Amino acid sequence: CRAGTKETAFISAVTAAGLVHSVTRSCSAGNVTECSCDVTLRHGGSASEGWHWGGCSDDIHYGMSFSRKFLDVPFKNMTGKSGSGLAAMNLHNNEAGRQAVAKLMSVDCRCHGVSGSCAVKTCWKTMSSFEKIGRFLKDKYENSIQISDRLKKKLRRKEKSQRKIPIGKEDLLYVNKSPNYCVEDQKLGIPGTQGRECNRTSQGPEGCNLLCCGRGYNTHVVRHVERCECKFVWCCYVRCRRCETMTDVHTCK
Repeated sequence: CRAGTKETAFISAVTAAGLVHSVTRSCSAGNVTECSCDVTLRHGGSASEGWHWGGCSDDIHYGMSFSRKFLDVPFKNMTGKSGSGLAAMNLHNNEAGRQAVAKLMSVDCRCHGVSGSCAVKTCWKTMSSFEKIGRFLKDKYENSIQISDRLKKKLRRKEKSQRKIPIGKEDLLYVNKSPNYCVEDQKLGIPGTQGRECNRTSQGPEGCNLLCCGRGYNTHVVRHVERCECKFVWCCYVRCRRCETMTDVHTCK
């Protein structure tokens, strides 16, 4: 992630979070011999409130440790070399992804009692869906912080007037402003959006208004021919009709 942009910050965080999520799920499922459920919660709870820990709580500690060892070591080896500012940024963004998984842990419970009453509850800790974690990190991406590329004692905001505002461990950081992804740039490996197929009616990222970057779009008709209404004829072949459909396809100018 040498580009140091908002997008690479998001990729770092999502990758680290995905590794934690996947490994921890495997631990809870019993697919990894080095880990299992969170044993620290056994026999705990609140009898006075009518619940106790049970089931299999997701133990993210092994997943967090595995993610740090797998993803962080290459950047730690860069300390003291040129680009160490980018290395520190990537280490921070990796950890931000892991912290998102930990922050969004929740408690699920199951009721026990006569006729489905909730006289006693068994509860366990569980990770949020990765979709929810992704939305959380997408919000952090939208509000990411630009930092100075000169690493001193710690990471610092680019804007001098904002340097007294602390950087949170869940914030995503970037050094360089994002390039224009709308226009092709072969040196940076950016294909641009010219010729990309888009959805004319969508307001989302695949919509023509956004994907075509305001340049507009072309519409052309595409003919599809396929076999249809197939029936098995005794014995022994399949008879089909030849169906033809015409659809509008929109591509960015």
